[in-house]
Amino acid sequence: MMTETVTNQAAWQKAPGQPLRIGVTALPHLAANEILIRNAAIAINPLDWILQDVALLPWLDYPAILGSDVSGEVAAVGGAVERFKVGDRVIGQAVGTTVNQPAQGAFQHHTIVLDHMAAPIPNNIAFADAAVLPLGLGTAASGLYGRTQLALAPPLHSPTARPEVVLVWGGSSSVGCNAIQLAVASGYRCVATASARNVGLLKELGASEVLDHSSPAIVEDVIEAMRGRSLAGTLHATGHMKDCFAVVARCEGSRRVAATLAPPDERSFGVEATHISGTSLKDDEVGPMIYREFLPQALAARTFVPAPPAKIVGQGLEMLQAALEALKAGVSAAKIVVTLP
Repeated sequence: MMTETVTNQAAWQKAPGQPLRIGVTALPHLAANEILIRNAAIAINPLDWILQDVALLPWLDYPAILGSDVSGEVAAVGGAVERFKVGDRVIGQAVGTTVNQPAQGAFQHHTIVLDHMAAPIPNNIAFADAAVLPLGLGTAASGLYGRTQLALAPPLHSPTARPEVVLVWGGSSSVGCNAIQLAVASGYRCVATASARNVGLLKELGASEVLDHSSPAIVEDVIEAMRGRSLAGTLHATGHMKDCFAVVARCEGSRRVAATLAPPDERSFGVEATHISGTSLKDDEVGPMIYREFLPQALAARTFVPAPPAKIVGQGLEMLQAALEALKAGVSAAKIVVTLP
């Protein structure tokens, strides 16, 4: 347990449109179901630079501590926590911008994380590699398994093959890489779209077929790949949503699409699209399903791997601003990571 207040360094977002500023923050005492992680690596997501630029979330107060993806060692545990002890190597999905609590943001030396939003990581996975997982994994899992999303069968360590296909649009993104692996762990065949240079990566993750998203005939290409097969559901991670909807409208099986961005009002006939909240799993059965029941054993067995690969841009909180700018400039099949001393 944490018995005293920890003085902590953080990269503060003082207001939208301003660069990060390093400053001191005091972490509160842990709640019973929380752990404190001493961060060794922090990964960057598109939401982070968006929240730096604009006040996208109406409930989020500034100054704020942004960020969702951390890995490191457990520094303290709440009174009801039994899964972890001080010194354990873990990843955690930080939800500070969702709950408007700076202490639960990633961009700092210590982050408070809900114990059911964290998982142990084996010694053979580096902190920088593990840090790529949390928000991409949480978003993919919420889209695939959430009751108001695709509501697919859960991932298993020894899945039984199912006849249906999960379509992942934008498979080389962080969400896409995790969605492919989860779909396969649920027993589904997975078809994905991506650039031609990332086909090898996605097939290593378990995709049975990968179609080049830059093809002018991408809609027909995916429909042909789906011929004779039935959709279990579609996850739109990134890319042209209208093309994705056009495919789903003409395929057999489920017409449901879970999307990382808000779907447009106009869509192909019969397609039902929902917007994924990447932190909804903190409040439903998906969080424990992933972080307690599935991920620890899957990481240890290497049946689930951190992806896309980490791209380390520097060390220390002062490098987080450069990391945000690097992601904003654009990356492909990689996730920007900053390590901490």
